[in-house]
Amino acid sequence: MTHFHAHGKLLLTAEYFVLDGALALALPVRLGQALDCGLRIADYGLGGQETLHWRSLDEKGECWFEAKFALENFNFSEATDPAIAERLQKILQEARKLNPAFLHGPNCQLPTANCQLEFPRLWGLGTSSTLIYLVAKWAEIDPFELSTRTFGGSGYDIACAGADGPILYRLESGKPQFERCDFNPPFRNSLYFIYLGKKQDSREGIKNYRQTVDGGRWTVLPELVAKVTVLTRRFLAAQTLSEFEGLIREQEALVAETIGLPRAKSLFFNDFWGEVKSLGAWGGDFVLATSDRPAEETRRYFNEKGFEVFLPYNDLIL
Repeated sequence: MTHFHAHGKLLLTAEYFVLDGALALALPVRLGQALDCGLRIADYGLGGQETLHWRSLDEKGECWFEAKFALENFNFSEATDPAIAERLQKILQEARKLNPAFLHGPNCQLPTANCQLEFPRLWGLGTSSTLIYLVAKWAEIDPFELSTRTFGGSGYDIACAGADGPILYRLESGKPQFERCDFNPPFRNSLYFIYLGKKQDSREGIKNYRQTVDGGRWTVLPELVAKVTVLTRRFLAAQTLSEFEGLIREQEALVAETIGLPRAKSLFFNDFWGEVKSLGAWGGDFVLATSDRPAEETRRYFNEKGFEVFLPYNDLIL
């Protein structure tokens, strides 16, 4: 049995603008996804056709998706969810194109794959990006190339999947560039992550951003990218909670003006004493909250508003 693991992700700065070359501060999380690959004795339940038996498990170890894929072309059968099977089929087919030897050729010992999530699927911590990274490692190919051929995006989430701590990430001439950075703020015990309860489609968020930018509304995009890059470096250097909160207000105002959406704080937490920052695509998934009050008082505030998932920074960030 071969084992691979990938970390989930959160994007702290440069949301959307990272697509156009802005420097981003990205945070791998402790939770992720694991892939166990093995071999089984051939069964001929599909008329002797050689198959890959795939099972996806949730954070409780319960199977939520299962399918069989023909090794010849990755056509699927016995899929519990055809839409998910089609997306996985595309990933496997593109992996084969990048490495023609991947799961190729007759073999009486047939492959199995068990993919286990460590966080709830709806949390938006990287279900797709960790899957891309895991399949790429299994196929011995470049995970960024596989991501480009399948789900797209900036690739920061792919970088997080293999990172062991916070990273600075940017696209230079369309190519990913990233490095480990020392983001360990002295006020980290005043930072919390709250799940809003709405899975946000990152691809839809990117589409809306592109329509805004490419539609001609923002003719000074290079200046905006440069401003966001400076903001990222200021986030990284912040030494006090009040300084960090000021940067949140500045970044949120910039993004809100760009994409024409209200801040999460304005929508849900207008009476909150700290600051609230959206992470990644706006409108769902997690937000970052700052608080100079005790953790239990802060937790109680969000719980009373119906937001039960409340995670201290040190419990989530790698």
